[in-house]
Amino acid sequence: MYEISQFSDKNSTRKKKIIHGLGLLGKACSRKSYMDWDYWGKPVPGYGDPNSNLLILGLAPAAHGGNRTGRVFTGDKSADFLFKCLHAAGMANQADSTSRDDGLTLDGFMSVAVKCVPPGDKPTAQERNNCAKHLASEIECLPNLKIVLGLGKIGFESFLHFTRKSHDIKMKDYPFKHGVGYNLPNGIALYGAYHPSPRNVNTKTITFDMMVKFLKKLKNEI
Repeated sequence: MYEISQFSDKNSTRKKKIIHGLGLLGKACSRKSYMDWDYWGKPVPGYGDPNSNLLILGLAPAAHGGNRTGRVFTGDKSADFLFKCLHAAGMANQADSTSRDDGLTLDGFMSVAVKCVPPGDKPTAQERNNCAKHLASEIECLPNLKIVLGLGKIGFESFLHFTRKSHDIKMKDYPFKHGVGYNLPNGIALYGAYHPSPRNVNTKTITFDMMVKFLKKLKNEI
């Protein structure tokens, strides 16, 4: 496991470059229940172990999750479900993700395709394109990367778009499906999984048992 708050000097420099390179600003109105919070309200970079073989790639910061706390998949319903699953699969040291200083450690690096909160959680193509260079900067800081897990279609396809910059691939050859993986020409294995959104969880599109089973399988391949 890797302590999220403890980067080496070299990795801290890399992370600072990523953060300072984000030229966007994301703000959302505070909920009444979070009126005492000083919202992060800025682009949210990835976090975790930059030397890991695994990248977990989501959609965007939640308005009152990552946008509030300054860490992706932190302090919202999607994070609650995801980290219960990651903990059960032995990939996180605790079952919740509530703040940047909560002591969470993660076997992997986690980020999002869009760095700021998109209206209605539906980023436009232009917003995705604007953030692509920042995502690329993060990916290029992961020297041991072997496996990418795309949470939801947008997260999944964002890595395909990254791969297309250096390899001639067709998007249609890699359809998004839960639990299905592809070996890409850059040597990375890309897997898809349903996004742990409240809608998907409430409709049982994704269940705890389903996700934990898949994560355990993925862990064995890292």
